[in-house]
Amino acid sequence: MKTAVLLIDIQNDYFPGGAMECVKSIKAGENAGKILQWARDRRVIPIHIRHISTRPGASFFLPGTVGSEIHELVSPLSGERIIIKNFPNSFRETNLEEILRENNIERLIITGMMTHMCIDTTTRAATDLGYSCILIHDACATRELTFEDERVPSHYVHASFISSLSGLYARIFSTEEFLSNQEFNPS
Repeated sequence: MKTAVLLIDIQNDYFPGGAMECVKSIKAGENAGKILQWARDRRVIPIHIRHISTRPGASFFLPGTVGSEIHELVSPLSGERIIIKNFPNSFRETNLEEILRENNIERLIITGMMTHMCIDTTTRAATDLGYSCILIHDACATRELTFEDERVPSHYVHASFISSLSGLYARIFSTEEFLSNQEFNPS
């Protein structure tokens, strides 16, 4: 099955000191870097997705800021695709689907940030478009949320969204499980 790796919004604003820091972003970025290296070693197409905010009143991923740049843990190499998006869904008003179709991609390996927003919407959209999705849960990160007066800790947010995607929308693996799985690493 022809495969591509999506690295969604692994940008400086989600890391310590950034405008919208995610919990465990460094570990998630390191794991995404391992998946990126796996892709490079196997000539699997990596696609870097970069969010640039055009929404009035936005406080992060602002055009021209260091915070909107792709983090060094997953720096693109020359020639690797970078897709700019302005919405949580990586397919919305981008050429992502066109690139995937041109390259006969059938399966997506998904990493990135934030689990509850861009990872969720992109994974659901990809499945709806007919792609088989693999989600690397520890190569994703999110942050705590609130609903009414209740604070929802980040690990519950992450677990809720990963569990809701598991099965119908994606196969779920840890970085280690994926990298040691014979299906993806035949001898």
